[in-house]
Amino acid sequence: MAAATDQRDHDYPEHRVADVVLTDGSTARIRPIRESDGPAILDLHSRMSERTRYLRYFTAYPRISDRDLAHFTIVDHHDREALVASLGGQFIAVGRYERIDTESAEVAFVVADAHQGRGISSVLLEHLAQAAREEGISRFEAEVLPENRQMARVFSQAGYSVKREIAHEVLHLTFAIAPTPRSLEVLRDREQATEATSIARLLSPRSVAVIGAGRAVDSIGRAVLVNLREGGFTGDLHAIHPTEPEVAGVPAVPSVLDLAGPLDLAVVAVPAKEVPQVVRDCVGKSVRGIVIVSSGFAETGPDGQRAEREIVRLARSGGARVVGPNALGILSTDPAVRLNATLAPRVPAPGRVGFFSQSGALGIALLDQARSLGIGLSSFVSAGNRSDVSGNDLLQFWQSDPATDVVLLYLETFGNARKFARVARRVARSKPVVVLKSRGRSSGLAGTGAGPAGGGLEALFEASGVIRVDRLDELFDVAQLAAHQPLPAGRRVAIVGNSSALGILAAEACQAAGLQVATGYPADLGPSATPREFSAALGAAVADPRADAVLIVFSPVSGVAGTGYAEAIRAAGESSPVPVLSSFLAATGIPELLRSGAGPGSPGRGSVPSYRSVEAAVRALARIARYAEWRREPPGELPQLSADRDAAAALAERALGESDQVTEAATVDVHAILGAYGISVWPESLCAGEAEAVAAAESYGYPVVVKAAEGLLRHRVDLGGVRLGLGSARAVAAAVRDIAHLQGPGGRGVLVQPMAPPGVACVVEVTQDSAFGAVVGFVLAGVATDLLGDWAWLAAPLTDRDAHELVRAPLAAPLLFGHRGAQPADAARLEDLVLRAGALADEIPQIHGLSLNPVLATATGLTVLHASIRLAPPAPRPDAGARRL
Repeated sequence: MAAATDQRDHDYPEHRVADVVLTDGSTARIRPIRESDGPAILDLHSRMSERTRYLRYFTAYPRISDRDLAHFTIVDHHDREALVASLGGQFIAVGRYERIDTESAEVAFVVADAHQGRGISSVLLEHLAQAAREEGISRFEAEVLPENRQMARVFSQAGYSVKREIAHEVLHLTFAIAPTPRSLEVLRDREQATEATSIARLLSPRSVAVIGAGRAVDSIGRAVLVNLREGGFTGDLHAIHPTEPEVAGVPAVPSVLDLAGPLDLAVVAVPAKEVPQVVRDCVGKSVRGIVIVSSGFAETGPDGQRAEREIVRLARSGGARVVGPNALGILSTDPAVRLNATLAPRVPAPGRVGFFSQSGALGIALLDQARSLGIGLSSFVSAGNRSDVSGNDLLQFWQSDPATDVVLLYLETFGNARKFARVARRVARSKPVVVLKSRGRSSGLAGTGAGPAGGGLEALFEASGVIRVDRLDELFDVAQLAAHQPLPAGRRVAIVGNSSALGILAAEACQAAGLQVATGYPADLGPSATPREFSAALGAAVADPRADAVLIVFSPVSGVAGTGYAEAIRAAGESSPVPVLSSFLAATGIPELLRSGAGPGSPGRGSVPSYRSVEAAVRALARIARYAEWRREPPGELPQLSADRDAAAALAERALGESDQVTEAATVDVHAILGAYGISVWPESLCAGEAEAVAAAESYGYPVVVKAAEGLLRHRVDLGGVRLGLGSARAVAAAVRDIAHLQGPGGRGVLVQPMAPPGVACVVEVTQDSAFGAVVGFVLAGVATDLLGDWAWLAAPLTDRDAHELVRAPLAAPLLFGHRGAQPADAARLEDLVLRAGALADEIPQIHGLSLNPVLATATGLTVLHASIRLAPPAPRPDAGARRL
């Protein structure tokens, strides 16, 4: 028996263990069942009502027999799988499937009465379906009593196409479990709702305890406690201190377990070695959120990383989310909460901007800068080590938060970058998302000319609608405009000022940034213009149908007060249908006067942003204009491509074999894998010498091309590695000898192909980026474009809109569209090709890289002359499959 148990433990599918968020924002752990879980299953059964047992087992079933218990707990994780959901060390639900035949399995769930209605069955169904697909099961069947409407809804609302039949007073449901557009949409909607709710719970506590608040004036815990108190927190505030009855005027108790009422949020500021016990106490108190400002975890090395993972495991096991460790804290300016659980004594006024900072150390400076610029915040989270709560969670929250109009993110590293791109795209459709991402990032794009230096990351951001900036000052420059002014309807800028020199500088800056100076502008009012004249000129500019934005450039006149001018500009900004922004040179105090609202600290919509220079103002406007254009474009759809995914996956798995390294696929496998996705490759023959090359040429028919088999020379006509239009056996033999000389003794031979129709040479590549997963690249082939790094990159899978943009993004793309009278290439075929290449790499996880080089684009189609595929064992894809943290 011991040997059998050991074997089962060895086969235990650890990858199916997952922490999930429920509909009320709490967390639970899902994992495959173990034989040792018998007592926990009996305990779960004992907590079920008679009705719950009847609905699950179709009988009263008061107790589980030993035989049934063994059947429930001993599974092979292949034909039979059971997943349990636990909270606080106690099972709260179990779901299972049992194979019926090769393709079908019966599925069933049961949830403890106290936890019904929290979305547990829905998330269990997602994980069971994913596990079943791994084992080759494609269809689920379920039998449900007609009165069990809640369980019937679990299946019908999951997004699958469910077939219903009633026989013998039992509802029989059957449905395919392959992901569908509708099931993916349901999954993403549920993910957004649950993760948003979990953050809303963090930011709206009714009670807060600061653990580690001491008597010392300079202690971190005391600082947070004082900030909570002075900020006017509307709920119950507690201090936790082992001996003191009060700290900073706040009543104290030795432990959270000593508090009489419920506790929603705990702020932890104790030494790192004490944090695990504090978290255990918080779990025992059913705390919903834990903010850890303590340092000494993952940032210190492997031991700290292990300790950090353990505290997250402890917190999630009790249903709590964690911010930190090494965090600055969290802030909500909602007047119903007034939560300043941060180390910052001064925070921005209430406003419409949500702000996430990964850096705790930089957080205070960021808050102070936002406050000084009058950027009001709805909420702020500094996640520090980001062990649990991340920027993705905040994006999910801000998407549906009615108090937030603009999102700011300061990121040092990516966690789940694919999820970030997906969620940011969704949020950006209704709210600007402005990101400052530090450059310290290793990327799979770096070796292909994309990378940060080549603009690949920039392109990936822009495709998601994200406004990326490079410096902190630019983050706040864009934030001011996004928060206070409407989006421009185009790129035409009306420039109004009192200095011709500033007007010219502004016009040049607009042209350099891709903006257009509106017809009739710059309008120079001269240094003697009065506030009344300024007001009239601005009124005309904001009403001018030729202008999409108004930029005011003002140089103060010695001895003349600027107050009147500021009032005129502010009035124009408050009523303008187009964005209004300004640059006041050496005008101390005037920018503050441009803000609408109760005062300098609380600007409202319509406040006119003022910039330190004309160039800064134009850069901010250009970024907002590009974002507005992206938002006006249709979002695009994932096309339904004809492809044999199963055949391609089987071919890739066979070609990879037992290798655990990156492997170059053989030509025959490459052509077969691509063919399964509708990509045809031009015939080619690898030949070792002259005789083989001549035989291949004659089998194709002349003329033919002979090229080096080595990658470097294979595409270089200029280096003699490619010989075109060979019309005889003698010419072929001579080309083979010449290329063999170029390749040297170690050459792999030559490739012989029939001549293809001439066209514009392009390259399509797919690579696995370390952050974004599969990304699709497109460039026009040639030494010059390769030298300039003229690649365009987008994350897979591509929408039809993505494909349209991708083939037009390189600077050399006009060569495809009739440059200098040439016949335009068939863009639709190119778009279809990049769609299929992206879908292949996204859906077949063994594909580590794909290159179609070159692709000849013609007016009537395209020809893929050569293809290569690199295979590797599938890497984890955190944004694929069922919901998980």
